[in-house]
Amino acid sequence: LMNAAVAQGVEPARIAQHCDSVSLCFSKGLGAPAGAVLAGCREFVSEAWRVRKLLGGGMRQAGVLAAAARLGLQHAQVTLRRDHDNARRFAEGIHVLDSPLCSINLAAVETNIVMVNVQGPWPSPAELCDRLRAVSEEEEAETGQAVSVLLLPWSARTARAVWHRDISAHHTELARRKLEFVARKCQE
Repeated sequence: LMNAAVAQGVEPARIAQHCDSVSLCFSKGLGAPAGAVLAGCREFVSEAWRVRKLLGGGMRQAGVLAAAARLGLQHAQVTLRRDHDNARRFAEGIHVLDSPLCSINLAAVETNIVMVNVQGPWPSPAELCDRLRAVSEEEEAETGQAVSVLLLPWSARTARAVWHRDISAHHTELARRKLEFVARKCQE
């Protein structure tokens, strides 16, 4: 919800007005250590409250977590915009790479998520992700760095990359360089 609102330049309520219920996790993009909120009609929230109690859920002294969530909400615009910008830079780097190994639909990069299209019979998205995660002596010798990049094999021809508050512009550039290195090695 928050990433979509920032990407569209609207208040989250404008998107949520079309929903019967909304769940917002504060620990994902907003950086709180834990916590979520559930909103909906009175009956829905009452039933969710009852089921939570029935299953043993509950917290004491939750004010500290609420303070972290509030801080995350106050800084959401800046934090999430930075994540979106980093994701866009990574996607543009792949696009400029113009590799037969992978491609990007730049028009589809609107938030902090980048879907990398893996082309050709080899490597598969899982193999590409394994190579991005692994660090070799050859990589260290050629680039002077040991970089491990975590992407998720998403489908038969796609890998998914997601940015969050702990990934800086510098980390993004390192990830782009690692992908360039892996693409070159796969072509050799």
